[in-house]
Amino acid sequence: MNFHIITLFPESFTSYLNESILARAIREKKVKVNFYNPRDFAKVTKVQKAKNKPYKRVDDIPYGGGPGMVMQAEPVAKAIEKALKKTKKVKTKIIFLSPSGKQFNTAYAKETAKKFTNVIFISGRYEGIDERVNKIFKTEKITVGPFVLTGGELPAMLIMDSVSRQIEGVLGNKASLEEERISSSEVYTRPEVLKYKNKKYIVPKVLLSGNHKLIDEWRKGIK
Repeated sequence: MNFHIITLFPESFTSYLNESILARAIREKKVKVNFYNPRDFAKVTKVQKAKNKPYKRVDDIPYGGGPGMVMQAEPVAKAIEKALKKTKKVKTKIIFLSPSGKQFNTAYAKETAKKFTNVIFISGRYEGIDERVNKIFKTEKITVGPFVLTGGELPAMLIMDSVSRQIEGVLGNKASLEEERISSSEVYTRPEVLKYKNKKYIVPKVLLSGNHKLIDEWRKGIK
């Protein structure tokens, strides 16, 4: 699976991708992550040069008024185009991370892992991205929850993690997928008796019984 991330802050992914299961998946080439910074595709305007401010601007004030700044369409569009060239448009899904999008869930992660080999994430900042980006590329708007974040980087990491889990070999053992087994909200490990502040906390006896039928029934009953 190849993930292509459009973001102004690629360095924000570093620590997460360099640790644990995703780091191993990247080393074993089961997962690949590419970054595209819209700032690399922006231009220094004549006004900026005249003011001796040669930075590449990617945002501007919103038409119609309102607070904050909006990311300009062209730098984002060019970043997406570069990603599409790399994917050769083969089995590619473009996800626009937005609080107003469709709710992400495990079923969506499974479908994505099954049907696509390339996923492009568009991570917004400020007050959002010029809506024309969605119209040009016919993106799919997705949200990770009923809340608003300062950018799309965290949602991109969340979805990338969830989709990667569905790829064969990433977890090492398919039985490790919580969603593929009878799960409960309670799990235990050694020691059998935990002593903490003069009080004993004991593992439920059914989990020590060796009776898998009873254990499965217990797990089904735990919410």
